[in-house]
Amino acid sequence: MTLRRFLYALLAPVSAVVFAMLVSSIALLAIGKDPLVAFKDMALYAKQTESMISIVNRAIPLYMAGLAVGIGFKMNLFNIGVEGQYRLAALMAAYVGGAVSLPPPLHVLLILLVATVVGSGWAGIAGVLKVKRGVHEVISTIMLNFIAFGLAQYLFANYLHAPKRPNDLILKTKEIPPSGQFPSLSKLFGLQGHAEALHGFLLVAILLGIGFYVLVWRTRFGYDLRTSGQNPDAARVSGIDPGGMVIRTMLLSGAFAGLVGMSDLLGFFHQYSLDFTSGFGFTGIAVALVGRNNPGGIAIAALLFGFLDRSAQILDFNDIPKEIITIMQGVIILSVVIAYEVVRRLVEAQQVRAAARATEHLAAAEGAPA
Repeated sequence: MTLRRFLYALLAPVSAVVFAMLVSSIALLAIGKDPLVAFKDMALYAKQTESMISIVNRAIPLYMAGLAVGIGFKMNLFNIGVEGQYRLAALMAAYVGGAVSLPPPLHVLLILLVATVVGSGWAGIAGVLKVKRGVHEVISTIMLNFIAFGLAQYLFANYLHAPKRPNDLILKTKEIPPSGQFPSLSKLFGLQGHAEALHGFLLVAILLGIGFYVLVWRTRFGYDLRTSGQNPDAARVSGIDPGGMVIRTMLLSGAFAGLVGMSDLLGFFHQYSLDFTSGFGFTGIAVALVGRNNPGGIAIAALLFGFLDRSAQILDFNDIPKEIITIMQGVIILSVVIAYEVVRRLVEAQQVRAAARATEHLAAAEGAPA
């Protein structure tokens, strides 16, 4: 039974990826390109050490965004505001990090704490609105995204940017000193000499993924969270406060979201600017869906999207439109939702058949002569 459920769990994401490749192949054939050549080029390019480093670095923020969305999904909360939460958190963390001077461990911890608090607080607004005023979190988090973008731009342009130097073309915060930067893992894994360093925040992401699993599946809080999401009335009868769990879950989701930009901030940019990376929050929704809100699955999905993002470069060199990657990502998102529904019905049908067989065996046993 366990093996069968595991295979069912793999069926949805694998079928979604296969279907995406099929649709992308049709699109490539329509413009006169050989899909086998395109996929082969993508695979060969991804095998290069430089590409593998880049894929992992791209996957880290996607993984954090997937965890932020996934913890909400576990309670049937749809946090679409991860984008605004991490952008605002990255700005405030970059400003504080560039304004203070502390010993290396304390400096990094302060930056991470600021990012966590800002992201958590911004997501908590949606939780309070849902509990106190009945505002659906989808609506509130979408609106809070736009408010966060506008607020961040206003604060950045008027108060938080560093004095502009003559050779600066864009606004930036003050650079975080070396004591607040996260060391890379290139030396640890013998990857020196490459153009891109392996971000050290990878270790933090792994620890947070383990913490996610322990919290959701091995603690009373996680049990209360999942129970409140599946049946709020039953949770209330058993002594759980569903409203309180909504607020706590949104705070926790925002805390994960606040850390989405920390890999790039502490490992690459070391300051916030107008061209700070964006889009992780929305892609994180797809990562969480493909990964089935499980930290292991989210990791695989983040690497998949990192691979697709990196592979777009080689398609450009080979005169193949990189929009093919966008088509693949979009089809994966759409098909995985359909695939999960199909798998869910297959599992339910299998469970019904198993229950019917068990009932028949029990009835036969009871009717047998002693």
